[in-house]
Amino acid sequence: MRVAMFGYQTWGHRTLRALLDAGHEVVLVVTHPKSDHAYEKIWSDSVAELARENGVPVIERNRPDDEVAARLKEAEPEIIVANNWRTWLPPEIFNLPPRGTLNVHDSLLPAYAGFSPLIWALINGENEVGVTAHMMNDELDAGDIILQRAVEVGPRDTVTDLFHRTVDLIAPVVSEALAKLESGDYEPVPQDRSKASFFHKRSIEDSRIDWTWPAEDIDRLVRAQSDPYPNAFTTHKGQTIRVIKASVSKGRYGGTPGRIFIPEGEGVVIVAGADARFGKNHGLVIERVRLEDGTELPATQHFKAMGGYLGR
Repeated sequence: MRVAMFGYQTWGHRTLRALLDAGHEVVLVVTHPKSDHAYEKIWSDSVAELARENGVPVIERNRPDDEVAARLKEAEPEIIVANNWRTWLPPEIFNLPPRGTLNVHDSLLPAYAGFSPLIWALINGENEVGVTAHMMNDELDAGDIILQRAVEVGPRDTVTDLFHRTVDLIAPVVSEALAKLESGDYEPVPQDRSKASFFHKRSIEDSRIDWTWPAEDIDRLVRAQSDPYPNAFTTHKGQTIRVIKASVSKGRYGGTPGRIFIPEGEGVVIVAGADARFGKNHGLVIERVRLEDGTELPATQHFKAMGGYLGR
């Protein structure tokens, strides 16, 4: 098929690679310019470079404009494929090709529409994540599903683990979804909007540890902000401390959330949970930290004396 593509970062790069490898005629690529946003500097394989290497015309824009619309009309694609396009595509764009626009999203829609779905899903303790190919409509990430693939979330998985598993689904999902659309051999599945959820883009502040959360939730936050993502962080004596590795304590500890309490195993227990005063909660064992100057060390070497508080 004649395909135009809107996409960005590694997700868009994998999508374009899949289109080219499957033999589709890619007539135009629209991608975003490079960004200094903390979450956009990682997984940043260049869609523009891949397109140019393969002789595909490229437009770089933050939002579609009149030139993009005009170039699309001239290119006459049968379908648009989008993946990780960061701004709204208006109906005059996504309805332009006769087959519409296929959007590829890294969640199991209707859950986790919007931004950073893998991070939010891990924070929330989901058992599965995945990739969904669906037809774009007037509501963001809400169109009929053509194809969906899931992978399990392991008990100690990080978001980096989940990224690699889900990004490897992009090529087969794109290829199979387009084959279904081209042959007509598919039944679109309307999304159950009663099960929909929509999440905002991550910022650095979203990685600040709240010690009133249960330790299990903070442990997932730490794993959801694994390298190369901006790490979960707290403060200690005026310095930002990034938590690189942590786990839930074996013992139960009472007191005030954020208290640097006692060594356990390979780390130091921090009291956690809004109701920690009752002494029924597990704490968070911080095992490895990174300091403001980039030094990474075991938590037992940084927290040499017990007492004091984090996050104050």
